[in-house]
Amino acid sequence: MKTNMPIMYLELPAVATCVALSESTVQRLVRENAFPAPRELSGRRVAWLVREVHEWAEARPVANNLPPENTSGRKKATPVIPQPSPERRRS
Repeated sequence: MKTNMPIMYLELPAVATCVALSESTVQRLVRENAFPAPRELSGRRVAWLVREVHEWAEARPVANNLPPENTSGRKKATPVIPQPSPERRRS
């Protein structure tokens, strides 16, 4: 499926960020033919065609369940609940 997207390339770190995967996962998926292969730009330089990465992302199935709460690996911030200050009594 070709679109009118301009021809643009992304390097591995940008591709991984765009598809919310690690760089090693992108590389593994390429080896398994489950992700678009990079294009050779010069003798020692490769990058991914944005259109192909976009098409791959659009073809992902919709998830039936929500991700677990700890997906990000970050600890949740404990909300700070302000305590009411004790009222001073006037005598």
